[in-house]
Amino acid sequence: MRTLNRLSTVKVAKLKRKGMYADGGGLYLRVSKSGTRGWIFRFGENGKLHDMGLGPAHTISLAEAREMATECRKLRLQGIDPIAHRRASVAARKASDAKAISFRECAQAYMASHEDAWRNPRHREQWRNSFAMYVYPVLGELPVAAVDTGLVMKVIEPLWKTFAPSTSPRRYIVHRRHSSGHRRMIYHDCIYGASAFHRRTHHQRTL
Repeated sequence: MRTLNRLSTVKVAKLKRKGMYADGGGLYLRVSKSGTRGWIFRFGENGKLHDMGLGPAHTISLAEAREMATECRKLRLQGIDPIAHRRASVAARKASDAKAISFRECAQAYMASHEDAWRNPRHREQWRNSFAMYVYPVLGELPVAAVDTGLVMKVIEPLWKTFAPSTSPRRYIVHRRHSSGHRRMIYHDCIYGASAFHRRTHHQRTL
């Protein structure tokens, strides 16, 4: 009795009735009641059956589904759950992509998510201008994951030495330009907050 490659391309094209159609080696074509068709890799783990979706039949060919099922079986031989392995791979790829995002992009997203709390339009403009003038020249194009305390202090210390602070340097530095009465604010917490905001939203997307 054939245990592998039971299906054929012609047979797959003709299967329309609801059911699970085995190709062998854990690979199934699943046809739903509504007629949608997709490839499934079925395996046992801790006494329970698990179905891992491999993709829709209109996109993934029979030959491609067999290759994917083979990779899943190889993982099983190593004692690896293919579903957990895929999730970990996706998370790692997203984390790698996240590291490539610049601090400028991250900070802009942070401000966009918080600007509703800044009722005064002038305050919003001050935040953007302050970062454009003082922060982005140092941190703007760096990957957000590269921003650490040393780099934050590289932004803050020159201003701390030049301008008299109105409050704790750990919170923020205010430069009052007396000629125009305009305030320039550099927020230590916002620099870290922007990075934390990016990490938090990225983590939520991976859940």
